[in-house]
Amino acid sequence: MPDKKPPAPKTLPGWANFVIGGLSGMFAICVVQPMDLIKTRMQLAGPKGSIGEVVGGIMKSEGVFGFYNGLSAALFRQATYTTGRLGCFNAVFDYYQSNFGTPNLAAKIGLGSFAGGVGALIGNPAEIALIRMTADGRLPPDKRRNYKHVIDALARIVREEGSSALMRGMTATVTRAMVVNGAQLSTYQQSREMLIGSMADGIPLHATCAMIAGLVTSAASLPVDIVKTRIQNSTQGAGQVTVLMNIIKNEGILALWSGFLPTYAKIGPHTIFTFIFLEQMKALYFRCA
Repeated sequence: MPDKKPPAPKTLPGWANFVIGGLSGMFAICVVQPMDLIKTRMQLAGPKGSIGEVVGGIMKSEGVFGFYNGLSAALFRQATYTTGRLGCFNAVFDYYQSNFGTPNLAAKIGLGSFAGGVGALIGNPAEIALIRMTADGRLPPDKRRNYKHVIDALARIVREEGSSALMRGMTATVTRAMVVNGAQLSTYQQSREMLIGSMADGIPLHATCAMIAGLVTSAASLPVDIVKTRIQNSTQGAGQVTVLMNIIKNEGILALWSGFLPTYAKIGPHTIFTFIFLEQMKALYFRCA
């Protein structure tokens, strides 16, 4: 008798990849928004901004709810950027797997980088609004933009600086997204394949793989993240290379990893919650389909 072929892996329809991807990111950001805000403030402050000083400054000038400044922009970013990147990655991963077999690590990095670039193109306006809103509290009161919410931020940016301002830092955003997703999505998938033989397919496996992916992603992406943050918070355009060289010249090369702990404290849990929500919603879909 001929050997039976193993059953084809279950795949989601295209629309479900995008809906589930976006929702998983939105749920996760509600948990980790405070660490994202602290990370942004530390990156803008440079080497002088320690975690303690930044947290103390937020508590003193903005109160406990200050840690959730920019939440509307963060949710909007997840609804655009994460919907694009996770939806695109899962769609192209399923296509690759169906036609060429399980992708190797290099192919996973390529697929993740491509998906990250697509998501960044979609989510750049939300990224601009998020950076502005989370950075506002560290400015003197007379210089704060005081955006009411993400729609107000987007409308005022267009009105005061022109629609092209929403695309400011696009190259840096796409670069960072390709690095982040090339590292994060490939590491998660690779870790999952390596560990699934010794761990049951469940939340502990998903959390372990996500923590590994978060650590790799933090180290790889922080330099381009800092350059992107400086460009997008500026009201005047500046090139990536110029900003990068100025940071190294004026603050030292280690400044490129300023905010590593809050970055990992944000990326690690965010990656965990994103993939746990993602895997649980996928499992729910397959049970109900």
